[in-house]
Amino acid sequence: MTAAELHQSESGIDFVRTPDDRFVGLVDWPYAVHYLDVDGLRMAYVDEGPVGATTLLLLHGEPTWGYLYRRMIPTLVAAGYRVIAPDLIGFGRSDKPVDRSAYTYKGHVAWVAEFVNALGLSDLTLFCQDWGGLIGLRVAAESPGMFARLIITNTALPVGSPMGDGFMRWQNASQKMAEMHCGRILQLSALARELSDAEVQAYQAPYPDETYMAGPRQFPLLVPTSIDNPAVEDNLAAWRVLEAWTKPVLVLWAPDDPVFGATQSTFVDRIPGAAGQPHQTFSPAGHFIQDDAGEQVAAAVVAWLG
Repeated sequence: MTAAELHQSESGIDFVRTPDDRFVGLVDWPYAVHYLDVDGLRMAYVDEGPVGATTLLLLHGEPTWGYLYRRMIPTLVAAGYRVIAPDLIGFGRSDKPVDRSAYTYKGHVAWVAEFVNALGLSDLTLFCQDWGGLIGLRVAAESPGMFARLIITNTALPVGSPMGDGFMRWQNASQKMAEMHCGRILQLSALARELSDAEVQAYQAPYPDETYMAGPRQFPLLVPTSIDNPAVEDNLAAWRVLEAWTKPVLVLWAPDDPVFGATQSTFVDRIPGAAGQPHQTFSPAGHFIQDDAGEQVAAAVVAWLG
């Protein structure tokens, strides 16, 4: 354990909390932070735009945080929408359990569902990518009445089958790299633009040292790529809901993504609500489509919602 101050939640989870000064003056991130108690842990989120407007829930993935949406939020808010972008537990400004066993797929679904319920959100438009999709699509399938529409981009909802080579390489690397520097990972993954040093530092801001990295380290191991994974049955149940989902679904995709680039048709073909929708692809763009093509993706969302 480093010199990071250790806290304990009421439910007995040991966690660390990134110092606030790590987030001062981040480039292109002028947004006030809000906090909500979720299972005794503090969950951070951005809440921009008019209350009462159509609300978009933006869920990030691994190993990012809400900062990933900095190129989309201005366009969405300017169009009159309310945008809520939480940091998953273990990421961003949210509390970070230090024991990797505290991170489970089922637990994260429950935390996000509790967050949505605590804010009293309904009639939501879910925008999800990477683990934002693995978690968000489960939340939507388990509480479909809270969601009016889905926007799915570069994610998956696996049910026990091995993923492609791109994901398996990432899963292996995530456990072996001596330092998981989230900013450099984003920099190496970007295909359409070069991240500035300030952006790289902003992505790394939540993680002063390895003490804070249990979530990013554990997430790749939680993906249900084998039939004995405990999440398989829950994901199969989610697919049964999605395969009967008739509310609108838009699929926005980066086909150059080495992790999920080839899986767009999974959602287009299997979800009835995706039929006839103006799905789009963006190239060049990598796994983190929000960073590579954020303004274009946001414009596609606005056009669709409008």
